[in-house]
Amino acid sequence: MKIYTKTGDKGTTALFGGTRVPKHHIRIDSYGTIDELNSYIGLLRDQNIDNHSATTLITIQNKLFTIGSILATDPEKAILKNGQKRLTIPTIQIEDIELLEKEIDQMNQTLPPMTNFILPGGHQTVSFCHIARCICRRAERLATALYEISPFEPSTLQYLNRLSDYLFVLARKLSQSLKAEEVKWIPEKNSKL
Repeated sequence: MKIYTKTGDKGTTALFGGTRVPKHHIRIDSYGTIDELNSYIGLLRDQNIDNHSATTLITIQNKLFTIGSILATDPEKAILKNGQKRLTIPTIQIEDIELLEKEIDQMNQTLPPMTNFILPGGHQTVSFCHIARCICRRAERLATALYEISPFEPSTLQYLNRLSDYLFVLARKLSQSLKAEEVKWIPEKNSKL
């Protein structure tokens, strides 16, 4: 497999199915942000974290490749005029979303209840997790914008929404296991000028 093809030298790239679009197209921005998220999750997985969380993150990284392929597919080229699929791409299943929910519920059982918003930080590993959460939210925003103009499987959006929740709770769990302080956000009282 050749790394450079020179086909994108004029600012376009090919989707699955062969359609060429500008590299700044929302579809490219969407799956490019998924790739960025996947890289940050890899960075998080490379930290000194428990084996269960690391294994779950590998599962998530695989699902993000699935989402990337969904977003990178030209829907017009994926389906023939008679409604049959031309391109076979994987999808996000309800079980994938339920796995994230199960993980969130299990982690939440060990955490103190939240009474305030929490400032990101406290430990480098926790910060990496919060960065991944923020990128996940951006990926979700881009994917929902793409969905409005070119719909795809709604389970993809559900997975991204649940994944950002998972990353938030994982950050709290990592804070707990690393004995990092969770700094609460306390809104300042309005002062009169």
